[in-house]
Amino acid sequence: MRPALSAAIVAASALAVASAAPAQSNLRTAVFAGGCFWSVEKFFESAPGVVNAVSGYSGGARRNPTYENHHGHLEAVKVTYDPAKISYAKLVDYFFHHIDPTDPNGQICDKGPAYRTAVFVSSPQERQAAEAVRAQVQKALNTRIATEVRPAATFWTAEGYHQDFAKKNPARYEAYRIGCGRDRHLKVIWGGR
Repeated sequence: MRPALSAAIVAASALAVASAAPAQSNLRTAVFAGGCFWSVEKFFESAPGVVNAVSGYSGGARRNPTYENHHGHLEAVKVTYDPAKISYAKLVDYFFHHIDPTDPNGQICDKGPAYRTAVFVSSPQERQAAEAVRAQVQKALNTRIATEVRPAATFWTAEGYHQDFAKKNPARYEAYRIGCGRDRHLKVIWGGR
């Protein structure tokens, strides 16, 4: 093959690959703790503009936490999203509308420190947006909001069997969700809001 033709094929191949790949450089991440990470991961995966949601642990001092040993951490979800499709503020609002932000002890049937709720912020702009949404939620619900706005902390990815749990184990997840009364509880809090 002639060098000029070879270079043209390589250039055309690179262009085709670049055109086929999504523009990943504009994506951002956000971390939320909303009780059981199975549920938080599930509802974020259906949010407009969300590319991926990963279960894990955040907010504690322990390095390399595991499900059996994550004392001090909150069960959290790292959300990768496209800010051209959903703003950070709308993502935070979406989060609040899928949890009970009034419960200081956990979420629905999952109680204890690991199940408390928080928005982890990584910039002054994120803090401002999260605090503004939190204030709107407090006004709408007319009660004290327990969900904290915290500085970003290291996010530790949970074990593989926790990832996409609702997709991989639909019957088990549905039994958990229904048994817990999650939908019923959130409907009481949020109603038509």
